Amino acid sequence: MSKERHILVVTHTGRPDSLQAGVDVCRQLLGAGLTPVLSSDEHGDLLATAPDLAPIAILGDDVGQHDLEIVIVLGGDGTILRAAELARGCDAPLLGVNLGHVGFLAEAEREDLQATVERALAREYVVEERMTISVRVKLDDEVVYETWALNEASVEKASRERSMEVAIEVDGRPISTFGCDGVVMSTPTGSTAYSFSAGGPVVWPTVEALLMVPLSAHALFARPLVVGPESALAVELLKRTPGTGVLWADGRRTYELPGGARVVVRRSPIPVRLARLSPRPFAERLVNKFGLPVAGWRGPTAQESSTLESNAQESNSL
Repeated sequence: MSKERHILVVTHTGRPDSLQAGVDVCRQLLGAGLTPVLSSDEHGDLLATAPDLAPIAILGDDVGQHDLEIVIVLGGDGTILRAAELARGCDAPLLGVNLGHVGFLAEAEREDLQATVERALAREYVVEERMTISVRVKLDDEVVYETWALNEASVEKASRERSMEVAIEVDGRPISTFGCDGVVMSTPTGSTAYSFSAGGPVVWPTVEALLMVPLSAHALFARPLVVGPESALAVELLKRTPGTGVLWADGRRTYELPGGARVVVRRSPIPVRLARLSPRPFAERLVNKFGLPVAGWRGPTAQESSTLESNAQESNSL
């Protein structure tokens, strides 16, 4: 007897198009003989829209996290970040279908939804691991809060009227102090998110590194920093800062920072796994998602580039 397969469906139930996409995917899974799995907060929304979907399993009640085979995510990058929370620590990869705007982490678009689910059912995908960061808040050498992030951890001012005074450090050594609106500490995956908006560099996801990008800093030396994956980054909210600061992890989890608090970021041993349907160069994804102008380029076609890459790999193996 074959083992029962469990596929978690995560959707943005606050948007009608995403809610309908969730219903469509659940019906497709039921038609294939599988019982869809939903989180408890989405279960009621989908059944209220389509009562015929019963039975549906509930994550945590009927199906354990480690029983999941794959997570189909319907929405933008924010929905994928929420799905990453639900699947944190298990082997199930995330397969994103973009229903938002840029959808940088998504693998497919809305018009390919049915075919995407079919490929998930057939296990026609490869898994790509993305590094994450662990985040600790220390106060007088005591750890008072811990979390993690796929994209970034940002330390930001709590009051719009005033800047915050911070000290930044790498590997336990001070780099500079300055006033600013905040500091973003990012993974390569997050280099196309908040860090990108703040003027940070785009880092290919195959590069293992950590980024530190100041926000509106009042300082001569306040340039983005890129360090190795084993380094530790820290931002200290100086006690002379009036009021408090705020820590945000992936824009989803937050913690209030009093003066003197230190936020320490290191590489986490737990990656996020993304399901990819086709091995496309990151440069192609960058151009497509941001709509970058490449008209007039006279380089090799995608097929020629693939052939050149294959030949180079064969030569290196000899």
